[in-house]
Amino acid sequence: MPAASRPLPVAGLLLDLDGVVHIREKPAPGSFAAIERLRAARIPFRFVTNTTRRSRRRIVADLDQMGLALAEDEVLTPASLVLELLRGRGLAPLFVIHPDLREDFVGVPEGVDAVVIGDAGHFFTYEALNRAFRALIHGAEFFALARNRNFRDSDGELSLDVGGFVAGLEYASGREAEVIGKPAPAFFHRAVEALGVPARGVMMIGDDAEADVGGAMAAGLMGALVKTGKYRPGQEDALAPPPTLVADNLASVVDWILA
Repeated sequence: MPAASRPLPVAGLLLDLDGVVHIREKPAPGSFAAIERLRAARIPFRFVTNTTRRSRRRIVADLDQMGLALAEDEVLTPASLVLELLRGRGLAPLFVIHPDLREDFVGVPEGVDAVVIGDAGHFFTYEALNRAFRALIHGAEFFALARNRNFRDSDGELSLDVGGFVAGLEYASGREAEVIGKPAPAFFHRAVEALGVPARGVMMIGDDAEADVGGAMAAGLMGALVKTGKYRPGQEDALAPPPTLVADNLASVVDWILA
């Protein structure tokens, strides 16, 4: 791990999940022990994820099965934020999402006031996208739970994420989506609020150079890029400013923080 100067003490942490804490269905090497070390050191943290194929309850249950126990309110998802937004604006949305995410929107009346798009996977059909397109050209608001380019799939290869489908709807409708998850500054700011510490003392740890690290640093946080998950060599070179830290994995970042 290259040396890095610490601009400020790390007062709080935001941790990406898939690719950092776990890789597919297995814990990343040393990650669970590293999280316990953070708890012991009383450094506040939250898990922030752009995952939109699973409900927050399912995310927490899956981690519990792997051996990491946490509470739902320790996990911030785009779905939880857009739900507040829809209720606050009184919008009845048209959803283009994976069926497994539906439980996060139980009780939300559906309509065509807004389009909410997440990673629907095999459920990205022409019919679903065309319904969204028609709603948009008739004035519906446009919310993208995320716009990640790709993710590390169960077979170890990269697969298309929701970003390409968001871009397609933007191109066809001439409308621009309001992104709810990372790298939207509001997503990071909401997570920082939950920590109760100044943003400049918070570090985001992620494997996505663009959405995790670049987004966090643009929002005034520190950013640590780990070489696990979807990371590919040289991605840190495209970031300006460069990451606060580039490390082998989460355990290495925690070593650096607690040193």
